[in-house]
Amino acid sequence: MDGFLNLNKPLGFTSHDCVAKLRRILGTKKIGHAGTLDPAASGVLPIAVGRVTRLLQYLPSQKAYQATVRFGITTDSDDLEGQVLTELAAPQLVQDAVVQALPQFQGHIQQVPPAFSAIQVDGQRLYALARAGKVVDVPMREVDVYSIEVLAWRSGEFPEIDLAISCGAGTYIRSIARDLGEAVGTGATLAALCRTFSSGFGFDQSLTFEQVTESASDGTLQLASPIVALTGLDKIELSDELARRWCFGQKIEVESLSLASPQPEVAYRVHNAAQDFLGITKVEPIASGWRCLPQMVYQHNG
Repeated sequence: MDGFLNLNKPLGFTSHDCVAKLRRILGTKKIGHAGTLDPAASGVLPIAVGRVTRLLQYLPSQKAYQATVRFGITTDSDDLEGQVLTELAAPQLVQDAVVQALPQFQGHIQQVPPAFSAIQVDGQRLYALARAGKVVDVPMREVDVYSIEVLAWRSGEFPEIDLAISCGAGTYIRSIARDLGEAVGTGATLAALCRTFSSGFGFDQSLTFEQVTESASDGTLQLASPIVALTGLDKIELSDELARRWCFGQKIEVESLSLASPQPEVAYRVHNAAQDFLGITKVEPIASGWRCLPQMVYQHNG
């Protein structure tokens, strides 16, 4: 069994829990996931089964979320799972004030990850240090937030706003919620989070554990092929002879590539003349054209 599974992760499960449960359901140990989701978050968790686990690192990094931010409350984890630090009603807060603050959280921005996160400092996870009561200077990181759209607003003692956020890998939505609260002067925390898109997979096509269990038991479970998951990578086609040599790990020299502007250090899909997917390559310019450098051979030509 080889392919990608678009799992709709339920609340309360860690990403590791999901992998462990799927190993039992599918009867295989070779399973991995892309893009960790916190237990308090639900939604798309891409799962690789079998040989495609080697392709996880090549999946596209863009992600999208639907998030609910609650104003007037701050917590040590920047979501409702943590200990409340401050709680002060903010009925005076209006939607326009929040909307005016949103542009500063879009684009290529800097953010401080939550104290309770999986980032390592001096070889230790931040969440482990935080649980031990150790105060750590959390390093700031640069992330990309492509868009933030307002979906709904609810006024009250502790107003809430629903946001649709599209971002790159490594972005913490909890940090956006915390910093948005600081920007409007009330404090805020993340009240709910659902990932609607991750690594090329969308929420509408995701499967629950119940659906996976049922389809696996009756033999109708269909996993997505590597091509479906790697559509974001441009394709390089090699003749059968060149493809055969490439599959044996040889560096292949070609006069030209079927790419508008080949880039060194960029990963490309390799296909043979029959359009079979063979693996991942990088390229480098040489005097006579280009050299293809095998990165990962998925299957051998022919």
